Amino acid sequence: MDTPTKIMVVEDSTRARRALIAYISLQAGMRITDEASNGLEAINKIKSSPPDVVIMDMQMPVMDGLIATRVIKKHWPQIKVIALTMYQNYQSEALLAGADAFLVKGCSTDALISTVYSICNKNWLSRF
Repeated sequence: MDTPTKIMVVEDSTRARRALIAYISLQAGMRITDEASNGLEAINKIKSSPPDVVIMDMQMPVMDGLIATRVIKKHWPQIKVIALTMYQNYQSEALLAGADAFLVKGCSTDALISTVYSICNKNWLSRF
């Protein structure tokens, strides 16, 4: 069996972060390795333990997701970043910052999971 995809969730809302972590933790082939409440905290944690995928909120205090995505992609280009935000108008900025995918909060959980599989070039059906 494949090595689980290591995922970091970066979200300033504790409730939203906990919900994402709970759902992703139930998925075959995925493992939450870390979490952060802002971009700077995420970057500091990535330095010691880089994940395969970062699910990144765009609007956060201290360092927003756009800046954090730019830094991550500059220093760790192999890390995949999924921009997750409430605002569709962030799509171009997120993709220009280097995000590998863009999702609007409230998308289906299947859309999130299939996006993780897709950007990691893994077969969605391999989880069954």
